[in-house]
Amino acid sequence: MLTGPETVGLDDAALVTHVQDVVVFAEVEPLQKRRILTALRADGETVGYLGDGINDAPALHAADVGISVDTAVDVAKQAAAVVLLAKSLAVLADGIQFGRATFANTLKYVRVTTSANFGNMLSMAVASLFLSFLPLLPRQILLLNFLSDIPATTIATDRVDPERVHEPGRWDLRGIRNFMVVFGLLSTVFDLATFGLLLWVFQAGQDLFRSSWFIESTLTELVVLLSLRTGRPVFRSRPGSALLWASVAMAVTTIVLPYVPPLATPLGLVPVPWPILASLFGLTAVYLLANEALKRRFLQVRSARLPESPAFG
Repeated sequence: MLTGPETVGLDDAALVTHVQDVVVFAEVEPLQKRRILTALRADGETVGYLGDGINDAPALHAADVGISVDTAVDVAKQAAAVVLLAKSLAVLADGIQFGRATFANTLKYVRVTTSANFGNMLSMAVASLFLSFLPLLPRQILLLNFLSDIPATTIATDRVDPERVHEPGRWDLRGIRNFMVVFGLLSTVFDLATFGLLLWVFQAGQDLFRSSWFIESTLTELVVLLSLRTGRPVFRSRPGSALLWASVAMAVTTIVLPYVPPLATPLGLVPVPWPILASLFGLTAVYLLANEALKRRFLQVRSARLPESPAFG
């Protein structure tokens, strides 16, 4: 135990040494509280302080996280980083878990969106080198983005794997860049495979080419969203209900749309023959398997480079 009067005879360096073994601080004045918290932080501790009175304001300022309650004096509430509306510290643990889940879902959206956009941009650039027509019309691109964005908006309510909230996440721009390039390039490879299938195997004209790639692009974006939302194998991590059903609804809409003339004709879409449609389904399945294999390899390399980093964080 260390009392407030005993801290008076200690300089800052000596106080840092003493607080390492202290369990109870007693008879402590407001400025002495602040010295003790400063010493704990200098010793490498992360300090939370709970107070509700005027005399707690200096310590609330000095702590890493100052905590007060809604019945505290105004000075304490203004000095605190967190004001509890419920009479329980358990809400702090709930808030940390919720915050980590929110951060994890934010990273899901950033990773999937940047990699998909990078891959599609590269595919369009490559296609323009050997195609005599636009791979997709502007209105088809807008519709494609709209359909794929509907499931993406539900990521905010998506389930988060338990291991993703055990440790705080980090905003790693280098990791996001690497993710974008690696999985974007994989997307481009399968886009080019689709181009080759349509042009050289099925001899598709421009309207059929656009309709087929419209379907394939939407399906692969939905598949990659479900795959890359988790670091686990895709079938071992259940997505949120909103994300799952929105993805199913958009997939069905995309497949059916070219067969509904009143809607398809203004969009420049035509019915896709069943042999081509079956081939697109097969490519989508192979793309899912390739994503899963690449995801496993990506995580292995990341774990070797950053052994203490959270999985897929």
